[in-house]
Amino acid sequence: MIKTLNRNELQARLAANPQLVLLEALPAKYYDDWHLPGARHFPHDRARVLASAVVPDKAAEIVVYCASRTCRNSHIAAGVLGQLGYANVAVYAGGKEDWREAVPA
Repeated sequence: MIKTLNRNELQARLAANPQLVLLEALPAKYYDDWHLPGARHFPHDRARVLASAVVPDKAAEIVVYCASRTCRNSHIAAGVLGQLGYANVAVYAGGKEDWREAVPA
């Protein structure tokens, strides 16, 4: 079972751990348009190929997000990371939509 975080939990983790790896699991055009501060591009359909290059430390704290609560890309990417042995992976379920509604750009 993949851990999920709400916005407040994500903000608290970002404040507590500046080394947290934040990954956006959407296609490049959406990432390039706008992404959460500090996020790295990590398309869900390339997760298996990109994982070791984007996050070489399998013990790193990782949070994956996508467009909204109904978007499943983040869950897919997080599942792949778990299969690859990453031990500390969570999903920010609200994604970009939730962040934009609450956090000034």
